[in-house]
Amino acid sequence: MEIQSAFNSGVQGLQRATEAVDQAAADIAAETSASYEADAANQAPASSSQTIPDLNQSIVDLKVADYQAKASTEVIKTADDNLGTLLDVTA
Repeated sequence: MEIQSAFNSGVQGLQRATEAVDQAAADIAAETSASYEADAANQAPASSSQTIPDLNQSIVDLKVADYQAKASTEVIKTADDNLGTLLDVTA
């Protein structure tokens, strides 16, 4: 595996994790605002026929994105270490 492709894989993983965090945060905000609006109107929460994301699933998605970001960071660190080793060997 080339060092450049390892760096690219790590960066792409971080980008995917960021997108997942953004989506999970939007889902959590949608769920909590829908619950707040239902409480303010003294109504039952929105019915299942509406497309409001599940709060538990959104929290799990947020945690998965956290692990993905950590793993991608480790890939970048490892590629950096390998590049440093290669430079030391050739110098």
